[in-house]
Amino acid sequence: MQHPSHRAPSLRAPALPCQSGHAGAKLPPGQTITSYATSGDRVRVTVRGELDLVSGDRLRNPLGEALATSTGGLDLDLSGLTFCDCAGLTVLLELRRRALSGGKTITIQHTSPTVDRLLRLLGAQDLFTPARPHRSNPRPLTPATA
Repeated sequence: MQHPSHRAPSLRAPALPCQSGHAGAKLPPGQTITSYATSGDRVRVTVRGELDLVSGDRLRNPLGEALATSTGGLDLDLSGLTFCDCAGLTVLLELRRRALSGGKTITIQHTSPTVDRLLRLLGAQDLFTPARPHRSNPRPLTPATA
C-alpha cells in the first residue's frame, strides 16, 4: 500500500524547478505536496496539505536537499497547510538549525492561519521571520552653544 504522503522529487533532477500539478485541488487527509523554485541564491518551497509526524518524516530529506542546493537558504510558503502539529514544527525547527549551521536561513514568507496560530502560541514566529535591513534613525545634529 502506498503511503498517502507524496515524496517530493529530488532537487538534483534536471527538472528543477518543478511544480506540482495539484495547485488548487483539495488534498486527502494526511497528504502533503511540495513544489520548488529557485530564485537567486535561495530556493522557494511551497508546502500544501498536512504537516504531521508521518508527512514530516517524508519531507525531511527533500527539504534537506533543497537547503543543500541553495547558497542562501529556503523561503517557505506554508499558506496551503491545513494542519500542522508539533511534530511538523519540529521538522521546520530542525531544518532551521541545519540552515544556521551552514550560514543559511529559513524564512516563512506566507503562512496559513493554522501555522500562524501554532507559531504564535509557541513564540516561534520570530525564528522564521525574514531579516529586515537595519535602519538607524540618526538624531539631527544640534549646534553647540557656547
